[in-house]
Amino acid sequence: MNDRSFNIEIEKMSKDEKAGLARKRATAKRRDQILEAAVMCFLERGYHQTGVRDIATRAGISLGNLYNHFRGKHDVLVEIAMLERRDLERFLVILSSGSSAPAILKNFIGAYAKYLAAPENVILTLEISSEAIRQPDIAQLFVENRAMLTDALEAIVQRGIEEGDLRTVPDPLQASQLIIEVLEGSAYRSVLSETPMTAIIGCVEDFVMSSLLAQQ
Repeated sequence: MNDRSFNIEIEKMSKDEKAGLARKRATAKRRDQILEAAVMCFLERGYHQTGVRDIATRAGISLGNLYNHFRGKHDVLVEIAMLERRDLERFLVILSSGSSAPAILKNFIGAYAKYLAAPENVILTLEISSEAIRQPDIAQLFVENRAMLTDALEAIVQRGIEEGDLRTVPDPLQASQLIIEVLEGSAYRSVLSETPMTAIIGCVEDFVMSSLLAQQ
């Protein structure tokens, strides 16, 4: 639906319907404001060092207003983990390409490395994964998010093996998980050593592709 059609639909609404739509928009905007503030707090202080009041202050709202949208800090982290899933959708598009398996793997490695090159993405992933160890619902979201990538990668690795572009590996799923772990581990090292991810990614790509490409 384009903007003109959307505006026409709004004009057809009753006064109460328009008021309801305005409230929904205001609620969505305020939730985004709280989530953005929470992310900044988690990045600066860490999840456990951040209090609900810290998030409210950063968002510029009252504590009571925050509780109108989230029951507490844990629910905020759950929402952030769910938003991470949306970020991962772009990589699923790459992995669903009709190109050859090696080409898709190279595109994926480059795109995912670029995403991980942002220190905030690495730090936030660490915060979510560390909390996942303690909280089953966070763990479920974290596992599901990673499963989206590994399952799609597994399909590419399996296709590459069947087409003769990739060598036969003992377990395509385990190989796919290792690809993710190598990329994310390299990103963690990049942040800790303050070495740009761009200086690492060439070696990472060479390592992964050398491990998987079929011998000619």
